[in-house]
Amino acid sequence: MPLNRLAMPVLALPRTTKRLVVLVVDACLCVLTVWLAYFLRLGEWVTLSGDAFWQPGWAVLASVVLALPLFITHGFYREIFRYSGWSALMTVARAMAIYGLLYATVVMAVGVPGVPRTIGIIQPMLLLLAVGASRALARFWLGGLYQQQLRLATRPRALIYGAGLAGRQLAAAMANNHEMRMAGFLDDDDRLHGHVLNGLPIYSPDDLPGLVASNGIGTVLLALPSISRSRRNQILAQMRAAHVAVRTLPSVSDLAHGRVSVSDIHELDIDDLLGRESVSPNHILLAKNILGKVVLVTGAGGSIGSELCRQILNVGPRRLLLVEQTEFALYGIHQELEEKLTGREVGLVPLLASVQDEERMREIMSTWKPDTVYHAAAYKHVPLVEHNPAEGIKNNVLGTLKAAQAAAENAVSDFVLISTDKAVRPTNIMGASKRLAEMVLQALMAASLNPGTSLTGKGLTKFSMVRFGNVLGSSGSVVPKFRQQIRDGGSITLTHPEITRYFMTIPEAAQLVIQAGAMAKGGDVFVLDMGQSVRIMDLARRMIELSGLTLKDEESPDGDIEIEITGLRPGEKLYEELLIGDNPKPTSHPRIMKAHEDFLPWADLEQRLDALEIALNVNDVGVVRLMMQQLVSGYTPSGGIVDWVHLEQEAEAEALGLGI
Repeated sequence: MPLNRLAMPVLALPRTTKRLVVLVVDACLCVLTVWLAYFLRLGEWVTLSGDAFWQPGWAVLASVVLALPLFITHGFYREIFRYSGWSALMTVARAMAIYGLLYATVVMAVGVPGVPRTIGIIQPMLLLLAVGASRALARFWLGGLYQQQLRLATRPRALIYGAGLAGRQLAAAMANNHEMRMAGFLDDDDRLHGHVLNGLPIYSPDDLPGLVASNGIGTVLLALPSISRSRRNQILAQMRAAHVAVRTLPSVSDLAHGRVSVSDIHELDIDDLLGRESVSPNHILLAKNILGKVVLVTGAGGSIGSELCRQILNVGPRRLLLVEQTEFALYGIHQELEEKLTGREVGLVPLLASVQDEERMREIMSTWKPDTVYHAAAYKHVPLVEHNPAEGIKNNVLGTLKAAQAAAENAVSDFVLISTDKAVRPTNIMGASKRLAEMVLQALMAASLNPGTSLTGKGLTKFSMVRFGNVLGSSGSVVPKFRQQIRDGGSITLTHPEITRYFMTIPEAAQLVIQAGAMAKGGDVFVLDMGQSVRIMDLARRMIELSGLTLKDEESPDGDIEIEITGLRPGEKLYEELLIGDNPKPTSHPRIMKAHEDFLPWADLEQRLDALEIALNVNDVGVVRLMMQQLVSGYTPSGGIVDWVHLEQEAEAEALGLGI
C-alpha cells in the first residue's frame, strides 16, 4: 500500500529529526485550532494574513508559547511512535488541562485586544481533540509497522544455502514466518555472488564466518535436496566451523509435491549426522518373501518391528499379522498402518500375544498359515535386561524357540530373526541371550535337514538371522536423547569418552533385513555392513556444533553445552563387533555379508535349554549366569550380578543375619 511505503522512510528518519517533525506538527495544530475556534465563535472564516492577522495572531502566539513548552516538559517527544495507549492519553489530558487553564487565564481573565473571550474555552478543547487524534493516527499508521520492525529485529536471522528453485520457494514460504528472519542466500555459484534475489542478497559460503559476526546469523537452512552425500558432508563441516544451527529440507523424492513449505524444514537427518551413503534397495529381493503373501511380524509395535511393518505394507502383502504384547504399541502401529491402506487390498490383523505363550503362537500360525515371519520381539535395552536377566532370557531365547517351533509346525517358508552386534563376544545378558537365540535357529535348521529328526514340518522352514548394530531413532537411541538434552540447555550425558558404536537408520535396517531374509537358504547368519563405527563423543560434539552452540570444556569454559561422563552401565561395552570370526562372505547385496558361526547340535542344545528353563523359573541368577557362560562361547560378564530381585533378597538376608 502507498501509505505503508511512505511510512517506512518516516520510520527510518533519525530520532532527533522525528521529534522536530512532531514539534512542528503540534505548532501547526495550535494555529489550526485557533482558526477553527474563530470560525465556531464568529460563524465565518477569519483571514490569517495581511492586516487582519494581528487580532487572531495574538491568540495563535499565546497558544504556541504556552503549549509547546508544556508538551516538551510532559514528555510528548521522548517516545514518538510507541507513546500511545491509555497511559499516553492520560498524559495528554493532564498537559491539556494545564494548558487550558493557562490559555483561558490569558484570553479571558487578562484579555487580549480583539480576541473574543470564548476563544479561551473553545481553542483548548479543539487542541485536545487535535493532539489526541494526531497521536491516534500515528499509532494507526506507524505503530503497527514500528512494532513489526521491532519484532523483525529481535527474530533470529537465517541464511538459505542454495539459490535454486527449492531455495527460492523456501524464501517465499519463510517471508511471513515468525520464528526467524531471512537475511540472504548462500550459493556455490560465484556468478551469483553480489546479486539480489527476491530482495535478498546472495553471498559466497566463504563469507559465512563474517556474516555470523556482523549480521548475527544464527541459522542456515539447507535447500539442497539433490546434492550428493559427499558434498553435503563438506557443507556440514563448513557449518560446524561457523557455529551456526543447521536445518534442512528432505530429499527430492520427499518433495515430490513440487512445492516447498515451512513444514518441510526439519532438524538434520540422522544420515547427515553419520555422514554415510545409503544404498538403494533391491526391489526384487524386497518383494520375494512379501508380495501377495501372508506375513507375520512379532514385536510389531517396537522400533524395528514397526518399521518392518511399514516397509512390508509398501511392498504389498496379501495379509499382515501384527503380533505385539503391549496393547498401546499395537494400537498405535495398527492405526498408523490403517491410515496408509487407502486403495490397497491388504488385510491388517492386530494380535495381542507374547512370543513366550507357546499355545497362542501355535494358534495364530495354524489359523493364518503365514508364509514369512519376521521375529523382532525381544528385550533389547542392555541395563534393563542386566537388572532383569531371567525375564530377558525367557523372552529373547525361549520366546524365539517357541515362535520358531510354531513356525516349523505350520510350514512357514521363511523365519527371520532380528539379531544384534551385541551377540558377538557379549559382556551382558542381552547380548548373550541374542546369541543363544541365533544358536537355537541354527540348531533347528540343521536338525530339520537331518532325516532322523522328529521336528514337525522338517525342511520346509528356512531359519535365518540378521545381525546389525544400533539403529538411530529407536527407543534408547542416543540421538533423540542428545537432542533433548541440547534443547533443555543442560549437559549431555555420556557413559565413557572412548565408547564407539555402529549406527544405521531404522528404515535402512528394515529394508536390509527384508532383503537378507530373501537370500536365505537356511541357517544363514547375515551381517549388515554398518560402515565405520562412530565415536559417541564425536557424535555429541557434532550435534552441539550443528545446533549453533559450542562445547563447554577446559579449553572453552564459556561454552554452551558440557559433556558429562557418567561411567559405563552394567553390561555395557566400549565397542561392539559384528563378527565372531574373521571370515565374512560377500553376498549379491553390497551391504549384506554372511558369517559362519559355530553352534551346538539340537539334541545337545535342547537338553541344556530345558535345564536353563528350570533355573529361570526359580530365578536362580547365579546358576543362570553360569549356564549362559557354558552355552554361549565368548560370553564374559563385565561385572557382578545386578538383578534387582537378587540384590533385594541379599540385602534382606544380610539384615536378618545382623539381627536388624
